[in-house]
Amino acid sequence: MDNGNDQQIDVGSVVEAVSADHSFGAPLYVVESMCMRCGENGTTRFLLTLIPHFRKVLISAFECPHCGERNNEVQFAGEIQPRGCSYHLEVSAGDVKTFDRQVVKSESATIKIPELDFEIPPEAQSGSLSTVEGILSRAADELSALQEERRKVDPKTAEAIDQFLSKLRACAKAETSFTFILDDPAGNSFIENPHAPSLDPSLTIKFYERTPEQQATLGYLTNPSQTGQSERSLGTPSTQTTALPHGTIGATAGHRAIAQSNSTDISDNLFRYSAPEEEVIVMASTCDDCGYRNSELKPGGAIPEKGKKITLSVKNITDLSRDVIKSDTAGVKIPELDLELAGGTLGGMVTTVEGLVTQIRESLARVHGFTFGDSLEQSKINKWKEFGSRLTKLLSLEQEWTLILDDELANSFISPVTDDIKDDHQLTFEEYERSWEQNEELGLNDIDTSSADAAYESTEPTKLP
Repeated sequence: MDNGNDQQIDVGSVVEAVSADHSFGAPLYVVESMCMRCGENGTTRFLLTLIPHFRKVLISAFECPHCGERNNEVQFAGEIQPRGCSYHLEVSAGDVKTFDRQVVKSESATIKIPELDFEIPPEAQSGSLSTVEGILSRAADELSALQEERRKVDPKTAEAIDQFLSKLRACAKAETSFTFILDDPAGNSFIENPHAPSLDPSLTIKFYERTPEQQATLGYLTNPSQTGQSERSLGTPSTQTTALPHGTIGATAGHRAIAQSNSTDISDNLFRYSAPEEEVIVMASTCDDCGYRNSELKPGGAIPEKGKKITLSVKNITDLSRDVIKSDTAGVKIPELDLELAGGTLGGMVTTVEGLVTQIRESLARVHGFTFGDSLEQSKINKWKEFGSRLTKLLSLEQEWTLILDDELANSFISPVTDDIKDDHQLTFEEYERSWEQNEELGLNDIDTSSADAAYESTEPTKLP
C-alpha cells in the first residue's frame, strides 16, 4: 500500500470521510500513529471499500519503519444486520481446498473448533479478511509467541499448550477432520461457498434472533428507558393479535394497512379466509422522524404436530400475484434452478410469489459475497451471471417452474386462485411427520409441559354432578 503521493491528515478528517456515503473510488487516507511495540511513530493507512455483494468495510494497515511492526484490520462501516449468523463448516481430513475459502470475521465474531474445545473470542482477534488456513495459522502463532517465557515460569502450562498446538497445527494441515464454526451476533461475518448459488454440502448457515446480552454487547440499549428519548422519536411499534383464516392474508393491501398502522384496514384486508381458531401476531413499527416503516408477522397458537410442504406450479402472470406467507422456519426450493434455501435464510415475510423471487435474488447477492471480486475465477463469474439471468427469467415466465415452501412448523401458506383450495390444481399441500433431528433443532424434544398442564387443569372449574 505504499504510495509516495500519500498525504498525512488528521483523524477527524478520516472519520468524516468514512462517515460519508462512499462506495467505490474512495481515496486512501494516511494517519500518523504511535507504534505499540517500540513507542515510535508509524503510519496507518485507511481505505473505505465495498466487498462486492457483501458489506462496506474499512480496511486499515499499520506499519512502523523503526521496528518493522506491521498489522492490518477490517472494520465494518455499514449497518448491523437484523439477525445474527452462524456458519458451520465441516472440514474433512485431506480436503486441502477447504482451507482456501475466504473468511470475513467481524470484530464481534467468535470462532470455535468443538473437537479441540477451542474458542477464539471476539476480543482475541480483531476483524479480518482471511482464509480458513490463515485464521488457524494466526491462532497457532499467537499461542506459541510466548512459549519460551512460559517454559521458564510455568513448565506444565507450556507443555499443555505444546500438546494443544500440535493438534491445532494438525487441523491446519488437513491431517484430521474438524468443524469450523463462525458465530457473529452482528451478522457481518461470512464464509465463502465455492459452489454458490448451489448448496454447499460442507457449509451450514443459520440466522438467529439476538439475546438481550448480545444486543447489549453490540451497543444496543436493552432497556428503552435508558435512551432518554421520547417514545415518539424512536417510532412506536404496534402489535395486534387476530385470527388468520387458513393461515394467509392479502399481501398487497395487508402490507399497506400494516405500514399505515390502520387497524380498520388490517381487519378488512388482511384476513380474507376463514379459520378463527388460528392466530398470528402482526407487528408494525413506524418512525415519525425518518419515515422508516417495517412490518413482521409471527405465528401464534400451538405448535402443529406435523410439518407442511406447499408446492405451486407457476404457469401464468396470475400466479406471480398469489399471496405468500413464508415463516422464518420455512425453506424455499426451486427445482428448475437447483436452488434451495434453508429455513431462516430470508426470515418471515408477507409478500407475493414475485416478491419472494425478488427477495431471493437480493438475499443471494448479500449472503454469497465475493461474487465478482478480482480474485474470482472467470468460470465462477460466468456461472453467477448465468444463474442471475435464469432467476430473472422466472418472472418473465419464459417457461413454467415450481415453487416449494417446506415448513417444519406448518406456518407458511400460498393463496389459492379458487374459492375452494381443493379446486386449485396448481397448488398442493402435503403434511409430514418431523424427524427427530428436526424436532431437536426446533427445541421440541426437551419440552416438558407437565407442570403447565397440571396448573391449567387446576384452574378449570369443578363440574357438579
